[in-house]
Amino acid sequence: MIFSHSNALRQAFPELAAGVIHAEGIHAQAQVDAALARHTASALALLQGRTESDLPAIQAWRRAFQRMGLKPTQYRCASEALLRRLRKEGDLPRLHPLVDLCNALSVAHAIPVAALDLDRVSGNLQVRHADGSEDYLSFSGEHEHPEPGEVTFADDAGRSHARRWTNRQSALSAIQPSTARVLIVAEALHAGAADDVRRLIDTLGSELQALFGVPVRSAMLSNEAPGFEC
Repeated sequence: MIFSHSNALRQAFPELAAGVIHAEGIHAQAQVDAALARHTASALALLQGRTESDLPAIQAWRRAFQRMGLKPTQYRCASEALLRRLRKEGDLPRLHPLVDLCNALSVAHAIPVAALDLDRVSGNLQVRHADGSEDYLSFSGEHEHPEPGEVTFADDAGRSHARRWTNRQSALSAIQPSTARVLIVAEALHAGAADDVRRLIDTLGSELQALFGVPVRSAMLSNEAPGFEC
């Protein structure tokens, strides 16, 4: 499986910085409490005296959503939604050790992080503009079709694994107790995004090795190296 961003998307968002991790042997027994507390504390410090909308990384995604014709206060990128919940409630929901760890690092860096079960992805996976035929499975069990031109994660079987780019993932490839093979994607658009994404990916890779006991492969994607093979 090769993960990539389409040429059209990279041309539309030349500021895009993306990092990926591939790991096998993921399990639901990892003890991540200490890591979650550490990264959540970093996020709370980031929010000290301000809201998530004041953060440059979030502002960049809001501008991107506006460019995509979306109302940014109606459709928020995943990291903004998590930061907003953390600011209001003081903690994040617990779902699965891997998801919890990705969410904690997402708020610590204010960067959206997607984790996908590779056994639920058919063929290659590309972030591209939808043609409207893609099938998306919502967490309520309903099937939807992304709007033509909407940015989605689409596989070779025509299945959509995200709506509105970083707004909402699909239930189809969501991490579950049986998940073993994963692809993790971090994307950012702000000034200095490449360095921030690299730090996030390096930190997450180290945490996966230490807490899950699994080897990882990671890479930063670019126009010169747009694809990552799992």
